[in-house]
Formats: sequence, C-alpha cells, structure tokens
Amino acid sequence: MNDISAWIAIPAAIFLVAGGLITLIGSIGLLRFEDFKSRIHAPTLGNTFGAMFTLLASILVSFHLADRVFFHEILIIVFLFLTSPVTAMLLMRSYILRLERIDK
Repeated sequence: MNDISAWIAIPAAIFLVAGGLITLIGSIGLLRFEDFKSRIHAPTLGNTFGAMFTLLASILVSFHLADRVFFHEILIIVFLFLTSPVTAMLLMRSYILRLERIDK
C-alpha cells in the first residue's frame, strides 16, 4: 500500500473538511429559511461547492498515488457547475408559475 506524504494529506484533509462543512451549512440553510424562494439558494450552493472541495481532495490524492490527472473528477465538477444553477432556476420558475395559477 502506498503512503501518502503529509504535503498531500494535509491539503486533502482540509478540502474534505471544508467540503463537509459547506454542505452542512447548505443543509442547515434549507431548514432555517422560511419560504421556498429563500430555501432554494442555500442547498444549491452548498451542494456544488461541497462536492467541488471533496472532488479536489480526490484529485490531489489520485494524482499523488497514480502520477496522472484523473479527468473524471474534473468532469463531475464541470457538470455540477452547469446543472445545479439550471436546476435551481427551473425549480424557481415552476414555483412562480404555480403561484400564478393559484392566484387566478
């Protein structure tokens, strides 16, 4: 089994803890905000940035162990940054359309 040096393990651990904390903060924001318009913002950012930091830790460790860049993690980050805002926007649009139908 390969040993991971401290100059890789420490930043990877920091990225993992940061990803977990950001995801936790986004989840708490989902519970704390009152209405749907406020609730949609926190988990969207928490999900995206939490996953990004976790994947950055994976990139660091994978690069150190295999001496090559793994593009799977990079593609996941790009996919999350493209789809998460679009999903939030579509949820908000459906919420607004639903409110308009109720008002009529």
